[in-house]
Amino acid sequence: MAIPGLQRLDHIGFTVPDLAEADRFLVDVLGCEYMYKLGPFNHPDTDWMREHLDVHPRAVMRELHFYRLGGQAVFEVFEWNAPEQNTQVPRNSDVGGHHVAVYVDDLDAAIAYLEEKGVEILSTPTVSKSASEGQRWVYFKAPWGMYFELCSYPDGKAFDHHPELFD
Repeated sequence: MAIPGLQRLDHIGFTVPDLAEADRFLVDVLGCEYMYKLGPFNHPDTDWMREHLDVHPRAVMRELHFYRLGGQAVFEVFEWNAPEQNTQVPRNSDVGGHHVAVYVDDLDAAIAYLEEKGVEILSTPTVSKSASEGQRWVYFKAPWGMYFELCSYPDGKAFDHHPELFD
């Protein structure tokens, strides 16, 4: 069973320490299309921020920008100023840890491109096994430390060809 009327993923939101730096990375490196911005938003006399967003009631959403990637994925990128704000980027193993994966046709060309742009690549590509056999992937970091992943499986994954073999 699913949420009634569920159609698709709409957007992915994340917070950055500096929207100008994030804009340069998302547009100039990843190739996102900048769409528009909103903000600032704050509610200095109410608990609206806590009630609606589960943040400190005096938090200020300084600005948020929207970006489109590859004609479909939309990133909602926030810059906050908030009392008690945690500025540490979670690792994948931390609760709330995450990464954003982007698909590329040619993993090696994409890695070379990111290296030319000075982007930190974590290790060499991994060759997947089992249901994901046919895929290669590698992690890289945004300038503010957030994890991204390049993945590629131009001939599909084993699961695509033989789903009956995997639970």
